[in-house]
Parts: sequence; structure tokens; C-alpha cells
Amino acid sequence: MLGAGEGFPLEQWFFEMPLVTRWWTTATVVTGVLVQCQVLTPFQLFYSFRAVFHKQQYWRLVTTFIYFGPLSLNLLFHIFFIQRYARMLEESAASVAHFSWLMAYASSTLLAIAPLFNQAFLGTTLSSTLVYIWSRRNPDTRLSFLGVLTFKAPWLPWVLIAFNVVLHGHWPKDELCGILVGHVWYFFNDIYPSTHGGRRPFEPPQWWIRLFERGALGAHAQGTDIHAAALNREVAAPAVADVR
Repeated sequence: MLGAGEGFPLEQWFFEMPLVTRWWTTATVVTGVLVQCQVLTPFQLFYSFRAVFHKQQYWRLVTTFIYFGPLSLNLLFHIFFIQRYARMLEESAASVAHFSWLMAYASSTLLAIAPLFNQAFLGTTLSSTLVYIWSRRNPDTRLSFLGVLTFKAPWLPWVLIAFNVVLHGHWPKDELCGILVGHVWYFFNDIYPSTHGGRRPFEPPQWWIRLFERGALGAHAQGTDIHAAALNREVAAPAVADVR
């Protein structure tokens, strides 16, 4: 039933994902399945400063970002957001090194401030960070929320917060922290350079780029293209996208 050389739609969808988004999605699904099958428990996955740095349970530095709950509609909702917004950010990034540096910055910052807000699972906060950055970089993109409310992309984080307040009756501190961390990145990468001679404080260091470009010469040869792409981040998106 399949033509020669064609793959299954799921396989094609998986390998079309950019590298970092693919691994994050895979880890999220696998972790949800393992918890659903009771191979793991959430108590083994959450972030705790004491557990990590006093009991040497270093895996929690990663698992806190990949656990969104067992198999459920909530998990599917988060996978949708990873697929949509993390993927578009990564596809519009100058290189894998640049997007992975963004992920490293966001993850490290969230781990540092998590004890202040008593946050144990940081996947939703990281997702909110990426949603905020994408929304600010695509100010003219129009979105539709549940087919009822139409608005421009910069309002997306606030619409999601309002929806959570209505649904749960309290302000979601994880999404608010994500907005804060995302705004710092957006300011120093998209606003600050235009008023400070093009200087980019959050540009990835050369050693980081070399890790992904496989050699200093390859990174140097692509340097011009990298900076041009960083200045011109545009994502091809439908005129009206549906946020669910």
C-alpha cells in the first residue's frame, strides 16, 4: 500500500523534526509511558536542590524538564506545544548550536530560580519560555484560541495564563516564571543589539558552536550566515493558526 521509498506517516513526522525538539519530544513521551506503566514514579523525577546536590541524584536536572504527567490529554497538550513552538523556534534558529544554547540558558536559569518559587517540575515553565520568545518574534502572526478568540501572537502567553486562571482559579507561577526568563533572553538577543552596536551578550561561545559544527573552521566559515540568520528570524506560519 506504500510506494517504494515511502515511510509511515509517524516515522516521517518523527524524522522531520529538528534535532533538539525530536529528543525532547521522545524523552517526554517515553517518560510518560514509563510512569504510566509504573516503571518510574514522579517522586524519582522531580527537581530538588537537596536531592541533586546533597544526595547526588543528578538525573533530576534532566527529568524535571521531560515529565508532564502520565499518558493523558494534558500530556498530549504539552507535546503539541513542544511540537509547534519549540520546533518553529529551532527551525528558525541560526543553527542547532544557537537553539541548544537557548535551551541551556533557559534550563539553567529555571533550575537556579526554581527553589525560590518551590517548583519541582519545570517542563511547563521551559515550554512557556519558548512560547513567549516565539510570540515576541512573530508579532504579526494571528492565532485563534479554540476557534473563538482571535489575536496576534504576542498576546498568546497572556491568553494561556488567563485560561489557566479561569480553569484552575489561581495564577500559574510556572508560566509567569517562563515569561520572565523568556523576556530576558528576548531583550538581550532581539532588542539590546540594536541599541548597542550589534553586541549580543547571549550569543553562544565559539567552543559551544564547535561542539555542533564539528570543527572551528566549519563554524568560522558559517559565521556570517549565522549572524545574518540571527538578525532575521522569521517563521513561515499560516495566516490564522489554531491554538488548542
